[in-house]
Amino acid sequence: MTGREETTGSRTDRADDPSDGRVAGQSSAALVAALADARDLPDAPGRLVALERVAERADATGDVRSAIDARFALIEAYLLHGERWRLIEPLRRCRAAADRWPALLTDAETELLPRYQRYAVEALLGTPRVGLDQTRLLLDDLAHRVGADGPDAPTVAELRCRVADHLGDEPTARHFYQGWAGARPGPAGGCPGCAPARRAELLAGWGEWQAARTELEAADTEAQECTDQPERALVAGLLPLLRVGEPEQAAAAHVRAYRRHRHERSAFPYLATHLRFCALGGHLERGLAILTEQLPRLDRPTDDLAAMEFAAAGALVCALADEAGLGDRTVHRPAYAERPATELDVATLGALLLGLATDLAGSFDARNGTGHQSGRMAAWLAERPSAAAVPLPADDEADDAPGGDEAGGDRSGPEAGAADAGADAAPEREVMALTVDMITSTLDRRGDRYLVDDGGTVVGRWGAAVIQFRRAGERGEVLHTRAMAARRLPTARRAEAYAFCNAWNHDRLLPKAYAHDLDAEIVLAGDVATDLTHGVAPAQLLVLVDAAIATGVAYAEAVADLP
Repeated sequence: MTGREETTGSRTDRADDPSDGRVAGQSSAALVAALADARDLPDAPGRLVALERVAERADATGDVRSAIDARFALIEAYLLHGERWRLIEPLRRCRAAADRWPALLTDAETELLPRYQRYAVEALLGTPRVGLDQTRLLLDDLAHRVGADGPDAPTVAELRCRVADHLGDEPTARHFYQGWAGARPGPAGGCPGCAPARRAELLAGWGEWQAARTELEAADTEAQECTDQPERALVAGLLPLLRVGEPEQAAAAHVRAYRRHRHERSAFPYLATHLRFCALGGHLERGLAILTEQLPRLDRPTDDLAAMEFAAAGALVCALADEAGLGDRTVHRPAYAERPATELDVATLGALLLGLATDLAGSFDARNGTGHQSGRMAAWLAERPSAAAVPLPADDEADDAPGGDEAGGDRSGPEAGAADAGADAAPEREVMALTVDMITSTLDRRGDRYLVDDGGTVVGRWGAAVIQFRRAGERGEVLHTRAMAARRLPTARRAEAYAFCNAWNHDRLLPKAYAHDLDAEIVLAGDVATDLTHGVAPAQLLVLVDAAIATGVAYAEAVADLP
């Protein structure tokens, strides 16, 4: 080497500016290799550091294409780690490069930038670490690019509405709500099936309970295509149903939604609503059981807003439990980092959670220059049940669900009686040979839609993934799951497809990714095979199916996000 890095034409070896387009559209071979190495690192902080170094090195050498590639990879990594607040700087740099060399980005990258810009604006709602003025500039820039009549105009209206609501400016929020309500999200607007739930949450925050319920009822068609549904909408309807006098429906929605949300890391923001339902619905025993079960997740929350709301809702449960004479109950708080494990009584835990919620609300308000978040949390803590508790329906996971005997939970109504609980739990623990009926029963429990072909293969679609379940092996003792991405690549991108699969298999355990030719296209698929020679219990099969669908959808979404 002579000290001067070689350059190689990239897939976007073009630029509009004739004076420096050649430099902008070419990538250094050394930086391409460094970026590939950084992408191959495990999903950990070291990968983020490596990507940041590649971006800085590309800036220093004037390699615009490599800088863009590195920052797109950084944005994806930040999103994977739930760190939306870190998006602003790499997004700003990508925007600046795209504005100077419009032809440098691929069509897919051009479509992704507005979506990433939306994520960066939404980061303001989740953490006080993002500057308010900085976010307003991003939002104004997005509005300018979208235009008043563009397909993403409802997306801009939604963002302006939610930011204003977060600041406590309800009149402005209601003004922009009119431009968002009833409109289908544009390309950058996110999932159409989740938009009604976000609107319902906003309406509920304004005390418009019936309007929130109506919004959710009108969303059934859109929600069918969303992998977060129906649980996302069910949890958004918990408090509106309670407030309009339909506690039985609220109880059924809570049990069904929590069955899923109790396990999913991304569902942490919904736990506050589950806790508030338990507090305001009179299910204090269950509320304490859920709080005990989910308390460790507070050490690693998805964002500061979710942590604040979980802490406030948990403090409400503790306060009402203390008033009901349950203040001497003990809750185990596991060790975390340098903090030792402790046993806390309900009153002490409530005080700790109240302190955390108050501190976080104060941080938001200091950034916002208002007292809205502190006032909102204070209003939550002042709430009290408005009607007598109704029995909760039986939980399909009665053997380990919160509220069971070991957790000291609420066993009223259908959950009452140790004999009934044991009878319900026994079939869940009974090991038996895998059958197609067991697979379909598991999907029925999840509320999924599917077809069964003549060969006994169960097929369904979850978002961007088509997933098959079938029995394999000599005796049908192997559960074989295949997830196929809806997006396919042309055969000219075979090397890129192989590289993607290799990177996925390096970083992820499931599914095992591969690519194969189908006519003039490349199908990207992933397999999971589980040997069940010794049988499987329904509860175990549910875990396997949940994991197969979650990882299969993540794989298909990663394929969909390829340039």
